Amino acid sequence: MKQVDFENGRTLTNIFKTALPMLVAQILNLLYNIVDRIYIARIPEVGTVALGAVGLCFPLVILITAFTNMYGSGGAPLFSIARGKKDDREAEEIQNTSFFLLIITAIALIIIGEIFGQPVLSIFGASDASMVYALPYLRIYLLGTIFSMVATGMNPFITAQGFSTVGMTTVIVGAAANIVLDPIFIFALHMGVQGAAVATIISQALSAAYVVKFLFGNKCEYRLKLMNFTEFKRCRYRASKIIALGTAGFMTYFTNAVVQISCNSVLANVGGDIYVSVMTIVNSARQMMETPIIAISEGTSPIISYNYGAHKFDKIKKSIVIMFSLEMIYTICVWLIIRFAPEVIIGVFTSDKTILKDAIPAFNLYFSTFVFMVFQYVGQIVFKSLGRKGHAIFFSLFRKIVIVAPLTYILPYLFKMGTNGVFAAEPISNVVGGMACFITMFIVVNRMFKVEKNSNNPL
Repeated sequence: MKQVDFENGRTLTNIFKTALPMLVAQILNLLYNIVDRIYIARIPEVGTVALGAVGLCFPLVILITAFTNMYGSGGAPLFSIARGKKDDREAEEIQNTSFFLLIITAIALIIIGEIFGQPVLSIFGASDASMVYALPYLRIYLLGTIFSMVATGMNPFITAQGFSTVGMTTVIVGAAANIVLDPIFIFALHMGVQGAAVATIISQALSAAYVVKFLFGNKCEYRLKLMNFTEFKRCRYRASKIIALGTAGFMTYFTNAVVQISCNSVLANVGGDIYVSVMTIVNSARQMMETPIIAISEGTSPIISYNYGAHKFDKIKKSIVIMFSLEMIYTICVWLIIRFAPEVIIGVFTSDKTILKDAIPAFNLYFSTFVFMVFQYVGQIVFKSLGRKGHAIFFSLFRKIVIVAPLTYILPYLFKMGTNGVFAAEPISNVVGGMACFITMFIVVNRMFKVEKNSNNPL
């Protein structure tokens, strides 16, 4: 397995070497949830209702991802910076600390979720009809939390070591299993929604096993070690650094969960259960279409972090320009598809033709400013990669909590826009929040580099 040379390789080549395997991994990782939704929507007679019910579980699934992202996206940049400084011991301790945090948090989330799952779903807007499908799915899904968090949370450390193809393979193992197992458990074994959750757990367990096997193995440059509580106490300051930087990633997913709860609640009130199902389709499509943007961003992140630690600022600038250009080209192409053939993408997630008349207008409105998402992603990933936790956290909160969440209530009720108001909140935030994040990033990065050139000291 060939290791990517972040220090000496060509910037564009390194981005492709990390981003392309990550793109494949992201696409396949997306299948964990999307394949479930595709099959669930096609369950005879109850597919559309069941899809909306599972959509009510998404905020909790997103919350699990938020904690995973906190330790993965918080630890991996610090790990890469330490590698750039040639501080191998610090890099190892950061990796071990992140792994410990993932395990402890996963156990806590399983216990809390199993106890409070039903009342939480009720708060999220689950009706008696949808609770029949939502609660069994959630309770089974939660049992695989530790597998999900280890597989997803430790994968960035594999990529940060330059083993991007290994990171891709860890996801392929689980996603392939999920594609095969879903129809078996849902249809062949007649388990319905619960079968989708069982298939997902098994698939996540296989991914986690592959990740752990590699990180504990001899082929890994920085071998993983399971810390005990005494060792963890000595690394508390590292844990605080990981959590501080990872809070931005956590807030991105946490605020997504808050917004999802708000959207489902308002849509159920002003549009009924059918619009909760429409939002589930919209969110599924968004995840699918965002995947290449995430792959390019996360593929560029270790290159920025490593060269920041090595004080190679020209490589950082070049990485940012390449990342922005690739993402902009992609989003323009996708926006054209959304604009002229939305039914093609909607058809991936449902075969119910009656839902199209509501889904197509919502789809066009929600994704009307899809291109502007690039500005948010580029700004956020640069802040995270350079360890600028304050900026990263602020803009995670700004777009979702300050803009989207209030507009989700203001537009439907105060401005009498109904369901259109819910779907209009996101495109407004893309423009306002995205541009604010990108412009600030541009100013901050230029100021940082000017200080470095004038002082010739590490930042």
